[in-house]
Amino acid sequence: MKLGAITLPNTLFVAPMAGVTDRPFRQLCKRLGAGYAVSEMVTSKRELWNSLKTSRRADHAGEVEPIAVQIAGVDPAQMAEAALYNIDRGAQVIDINMGCPAKKVCNVWAGSALMQDEPLALAIVEAVVAACAPRNVPVTLKMRTGWCEAEKNALRLARAAESAGIAMLTVHGRTREQGYKGQAEYDTVAAVKAALNIPVVANGDIDSPLKARQVLDYTKADALMIGRAAQGRPWIFREVAHYLATGELLAPPTVREVRAWLLEHLQDHYGLYGEYSGVRSARKHIGWAVRALPGGEDFRARMNLIERCEQQLQAVGEWFDELAAQHERLPLAANDERLELSA
Repeated sequence: MKLGAITLPNTLFVAPMAGVTDRPFRQLCKRLGAGYAVSEMVTSKRELWNSLKTSRRADHAGEVEPIAVQIAGVDPAQMAEAALYNIDRGAQVIDINMGCPAKKVCNVWAGSALMQDEPLALAIVEAVVAACAPRNVPVTLKMRTGWCEAEKNALRLARAAESAGIAMLTVHGRTREQGYKGQAEYDTVAAVKAALNIPVVANGDIDSPLKARQVLDYTKADALMIGRAAQGRPWIFREVAHYLATGELLAPPTVREVRAWLLEHLQDHYGLYGEYSGVRSARKHIGWAVRALPGGEDFRARMNLIERCEQQLQAVGEWFDELAAQHERLPLAANDERLELSA
């Protein structure tokens, strides 16, 4: 699959998630089978570019290409300027955020709130595409099905965005009103795919290899984007890739493999955030990794009291050593589809 002049390794993408898909997490997902990952959203407000949060999000040192950066805002000129700011810092793809349902984003009419104002949404697309074209940087767009059930305008907006020069479009199968509640619907994704000539990516509730196959077959999408299901389980990308290629489910990773991946991720994480912020922001990643494992909740409670990186790293290593003494491979959850298939 090509995106402008860029050839993507595969069609399994990591969704942009604020506070999650930082550079260390994107790197981990790419090592474990993702072909493409989009950064956390970077604000278009110039006065915030020198903030610690934005400078971290704009840091792509050592990142495996292609480097894709999502920008968010409501002013076409500011969004165009933000695109150039990020290109100057290594971005090879610019993604426009029209999918975030967070109140603090939508309250300022950014993210999925832009779908309520189609002229403004289109003006932003046109401004960003015009800014990126001289640099030969493709612009992509991520949206929802609409603002609410009564206002599903993804198809109309998608057609306009394609005409304005968008190179690829991702549709999350929920409205902004839904947030992450209920179930994603794929009829809108399928309709957008059928109407457009550019690549269309399906997103929403893709949490297993079987679900990935079902969504691809139903929507005919060109690629899949996985978000929350990768939290604590970044190897889902290699599981999905294996199943799509062979029709067979991959065995769970060994406990030793997960231990090594998590410890390497933590060291990379500390390197970006430092001691104080690093040990605290790492807690969510550790919590996601152990939550479904035997004794995971108890360990998470203990681990949340640790305030030094070295101690946190040691505690995680020792906990997985204990788990490895009992299980060679990662224990399956009670509702894991492999159990259903083997029954």
